[in-house]
Amino acid sequence: MPNPLRVPRVNNNDDSVRVVDLAVKEGDFVKRGQIVGAVETDKAVLDVPAEQEGFVLKVLHREGDSASVGSVLLWLGAAADERVPEPSREAEGESEPGQSSRPTAKALAMLRELGLEGSAIPAAGERLTVSDIEAWLARSAHDRAAPARDDAAPQIAGEYRELSAEEHGMFSAVLWHRDHAAPAYLELEYDPQPWESYAADYAQRNKLMLSPLLALLAFRLVELAKASPRINVTVVGKRAYQYAAVNLGFTVQAGPTLYLAVVRDAQEMSAGRFIDALGEVQRHAMAHKLRPSEATGATLAFSSMARWGVSRHVPILPPLTSLIVAHAAPRTGGGAVLGASYDHRLLSGSDVAQVLQALAERPQ
Repeated sequence: MPNPLRVPRVNNNDDSVRVVDLAVKEGDFVKRGQIVGAVETDKAVLDVPAEQEGFVLKVLHREGDSASVGSVLLWLGAAADERVPEPSREAEGESEPGQSSRPTAKALAMLRELGLEGSAIPAAGERLTVSDIEAWLARSAHDRAAPARDDAAPQIAGEYRELSAEEHGMFSAVLWHRDHAAPAYLELEYDPQPWESYAADYAQRNKLMLSPLLALLAFRLVELAKASPRINVTVVGKRAYQYAAVNLGFTVQAGPTLYLAVVRDAQEMSAGRFIDALGEVQRHAMAHKLRPSEATGATLAFSSMARWGVSRHVPILPPLTSLIVAHAAPRTGGGAVLGASYDHRLLSGSDVAQVLQALAERPQ
């Protein structure tokens, strides 16, 4: 029987998203958890994984399309020749004009308790759920508490210009950090010499021209996420969303542009394969030719400002992550700092301190 893969909700404020990437076509076979595309709003980008394995029977949205949350992105089937249902508003997760999505039993009880009409509340899928009501209530409270207003124009002469695509991406990331996460920061002093020696030995053994120090540190973070999956998580609505894959985001400064290049499925890689994969996305970033899959979907991140001699910095959290590690240059007189920005809604200072302590110790 064909099964629909529906357009997910990226955040509570948007009932439609834009399809920015489609990694499959009709006839392809996909595995459960495989990324089939990505959608975005003004604030974040979200990968869309297949919820089960099967053949792609029909794709209903294309790259660049605006798609309603809950509508069918594509149909999957056990056999490549299965027929998909005829298009209908109900199949697409939409209601007929003047009708609302039918509430679940729990949602109906909640509506009655609060004295609300379900017709005023948008549903993410075919049925109105308690999560939909909670999201609507939170959004309504936010709107009442902080009405939107335009920034006042500066009094100094100048002119407007549109943000570039890269500036818009950074702008959106900063807004997500400000509006969604409960950001916190802590740091740990450590001796960087053992790590530097380890990286030098690794480079000599593997005949590498450049130091793999940062790549090895980032790979160690991937290993820690495999051992402690709770750091590889985010918040969606009022629930924790545990990622199945470890997609490592790595900051790359390419001239005036800051990118977050992403190595996907890093949990399945050896150190050597990870170093190669990270080098590839770094080269693509330096050439301003990152593919969509290499610029989206980070589940945790690593940043370094050591090349500029910076001894301490506090990075912002990339959208839909709960942890970014900050690496810096050694301080005058010895010693260095490893820091981390984290989402305090999910992680405590103790959680992050343990990650940094483990990261500071070079592999055996």
